[in-house]
Amino acid sequence: MSLGEEFRSRNFSIYGQWTGVVAIILCFALGIANIFSFNAIEIIFSALCLLSSFLILFIEVPWLLRICPTSSKFDGFIRRFTTNWMRAAFYTILSAIQFISLFNRVSSLLAAAIVLIIAACFYALAGIMSQEFVGSKTLGGVGVAQMIV
Repeated sequence: MSLGEEFRSRNFSIYGQWTGVVAIILCFALGIANIFSFNAIEIIFSALCLLSSFLILFIEVPWLLRICPTSSKFDGFIRRFTTNWMRAAFYTILSAIQFISLFNRVSSLLAAAIVLIIAACFYALAGIMSQEFVGSKTLGGVGVAQMIV
């Protein structure tokens, strides 16, 4: 099944997963960009943003757990996020952390917070509509083709 067909499937978990991929790139870039500020609180939140990009990477790209040497404790933590509701909660927490950073000073971390909450909304919509979590075949999931068959 092609990427276009996955998007046409109207499964919100696919949309959430691809929004998560955008969040990986954005959190990584903004984490690095803001870590060089002279504000100690912003440096802490930038480091948290950078850390969240790596956590999202392992959650959204499942084949990385097979090729990267990680501990069994880390693997167990990542494997908790296999349902739409757990992923929605995870993204909501990450977004809340970035929104809290705005109390100190408004920075470009706002963009990361917005993208993270959009991903949380997609996963929550998938949960509300009782859609099964389906990972994109492109990112190492079983894909929508398995869901249809």
